[in-house]
Amino acid sequence: MPGEIAVLVNPAARGGRSRGMLGPVLHRLRRGDRKVSVLVGESAADALARARTAVAAGASALVAFGGDGLVHLAVQAVAETGVPLGIIPAGTGNDIATALGVPRGGPLEAADAVLRGGSRTVDAVQTGSGEWFAGVLACGFDSRVNERANRISGPPGMARYLLALAAELGSYRPIPFRMILDGPSGTETIERRAMLVAVGNTSSYGAGMRVCPGAVPDDGLLDVTIIDAVPVGRFLRAFPRVYRGSHITHPFVTTRRVRGITLEAPDVVAYADGERLGPLPLNCEVVPGALSLCSAFGVAGAWAP
Repeated sequence: MPGEIAVLVNPAARGGRSRGMLGPVLHRLRRGDRKVSVLVGESAADALARARTAVAAGASALVAFGGDGLVHLAVQAVAETGVPLGIIPAGTGNDIATALGVPRGGPLEAADAVLRGGSRTVDAVQTGSGEWFAGVLACGFDSRVNERANRISGPPGMARYLLALAAELGSYRPIPFRMILDGPSGTETIERRAMLVAVGNTSSYGAGMRVCPGAVPDDGLLDVTIIDAVPVGRFLRAFPRVYRGSHITHPFVTTRRVRGITLEAPDVVAYADGERLGPLPLNCEVVPGALSLCSAFGVAGAWAP
């Protein structure tokens, strides 16, 4: 497989509606007789194994054709290998693609960016379990909604998420967090009851919610957003501000910039890039330059919001 572009595909992206885009994208990537292989796993574990095999065999790039979840899987295969990561946004939210400057003109424009070759580096985050993430880690109310949605066998997509959100609001109780932050000025410990804590290498999750609006993916730091425990009604009134990133000026929001963080809280599961990582406690450390990206993505120092 040396020199081939390996395309990792999630056929279920956008509820399967992305499959119609795949043929034109592969045709574009094969221009000039470029060799392209397509990787489709029977499970997430199988897809990751295939991606790692392609990277070890000398693929010129690993391209994720899907949403944030597939990008998360691809990051496990390419982190600290030097093999460039390409992204063809074909998911629902595509927050990581947006943050990393993937062209917004559509899948074919993103494919052209991959073909231009070259690479540059951005940061990634490694957890104590060895798993990586590229975007935002969430724990607290938002991750509990994800957990509940995953247990519901009812309607698909956003409808199931909204059912879980309503149920979680009805049973919400403040969460006692303990956070140990490794910041530029030293170590800080924060103990407080909070609604949620988000750790961002990039700025947004959930299809455009800018929970960590100041996060930059190549500065060697993580942005931490802590939303204190407040009455549900007050939270709901302020919540729309997250789409502009203006929530961080609210009195019940605290932000920090750190190199690493340890998170502890009872009965809380962490999600990163929309994928389940596991229960707290959890340690996260930024690894500067851990990811190589196709160099045509974005402009250094001018990241997409």
